[in-house]
Amino acid sequence: MVLERPSPCVDVRDFATSNGGKLTQELAKDIMCQATTAAYKCCRRGVFHRDIKMENLLITTDTLYIKLIEFGCGDLLTRSSYKTFMGMIYMCPEYFEWDECYGKLATVYSLGVLLFAMVCGKFPTHFDLHPINEKSWSKDCLTEECCDLIEACLQEDPDDRIDLDEILEHKWFQIKK
Repeated sequence: MVLERPSPCVDVRDFATSNGGKLTQELAKDIMCQATTAAYKCCRRGVFHRDIKMENLLITTDTLYIKLIEFGCGDLLTRSSYKTFMGMIYMCPEYFEWDECYGKLATVYSLGVLLFAMVCGKFPTHFDLHPINEKSWSKDCLTEECCDLIEACLQEDPDDRIDLDEILEHKWFQIKK
């Protein structure tokens, strides 16, 4: 197996750490766009990555080009549910409740955690997730559109989450600098 490692690059977690622990919305938007595109392409090709997180995204520091890496927890994408937990540092809530999850819906949740971590500098806690689920979460340093996308991805009920193929159509991505 041959793996590509762009140079110069670091993982997005280290990149965020070198930028004070969190990223600006514009930088996070660029990374989120590329990560979502990579996740979408994986799903279209029948691959469930299962472990999308900052450590599994390499960023070329001079071009800000992203590569999704580490498919060790991956699986073939199926229409049926997954009954075993693998990867995803932050497990989607349906796995806790029903001991199962669906690939695309779990991918959306992990992208929501990724976005939250990039712009907030931490993982969402219960104190964040409750208002997120109620669609009443906001953060002073974030735009309403960014908060709305986080809420759309991190809904507890998977049926209430935004579809993977709709993420890049969200109004947050339409706003220009």
